[in-house]
Amino acid sequence: MNEINLLINNYPELSLCSDSISALLDILKTSFSTGGKLLLCGNGGSASDCEHISGELLKSFNSTRNLSDKDKMKFKNRLLSDKLQYGLPCISLPSFSSVITAVSNDTSPSLIFAQQVFVLGGKNDVLLALSTSGTSENIVLAAETAKAKDMKVVSITGKKPSPLSEISDAAVCIPFSETYRIQELTVPVYHAVCAMLENEFFP
Repeated sequence: MNEINLLINNYPELSLCSDSISALLDILKTSFSTGGKLLLCGNGGSASDCEHISGELLKSFNSTRNLSDKDKMKFKNRLLSDKLQYGLPCISLPSFSSVITAVSNDTSPSLIFAQQVFVLGGKNDVLLALSTSGTSENIVLAAETAKAKDMKVVSITGKKPSPLSEISDAAVCIPFSETYRIQELTVPVYHAVCAMLENEFFP
C-alpha cells in the first residue's frame, strides 16, 4: 500500500484530496530533481507546520540517510562522516524573525513572506503555502511573488475556494471549514508527502 492509499485508509475524509496530493508531490519531485528548493510560509499554527516540514526534509524521517562511502571520505572528522545525513533543501520563511520584523517595520507587514520569496526564490523552486482560509494577505502576496519568479506554488488549505487555491499549481483543499479540523488533517498530509519524497530520493 503506497503512502497516499495508507493516508486515505487512516483518514477517509481525505479521499477527495488524493489527486491533489499526488499533483503536489509530482511538483516537489520535479523541483528537487532539477536542483530546486522548497520555500514554506504560513501564519500561526501553519508557521509551526513550516518548521515541522523542514525538520522532516532536512534530515532523516522514516529511513536512514547515511552518507555514501565516497562522501564520508571528504571528512576527516568521524562525527561528521558518521552522523551527517542527506536531506532535501527547504527554507521555513516564518523562522526568519529579524527579516519579518524589519519588513513589517520598514515596508508593510503584508510583505513579510513576499520579500523573502522575491530574494530567495528561483525558477526551479517551489513555494508551499499553508493557510486554513486561503485568504491571508501575506500568504497570497507570497504566492503572487512566487509566480512572478517563475516558481511553482503548491498549497494546503481548507475546502472553500480562495485566492490561494486559485493561484496554486496544486492545492490540497482539506474538506473542512473549521480551522482546527483543517490543521489536524494537514499534519498527516504533509507527513505522507515527506515519506514519499524520502522514498523517492533516499530509497
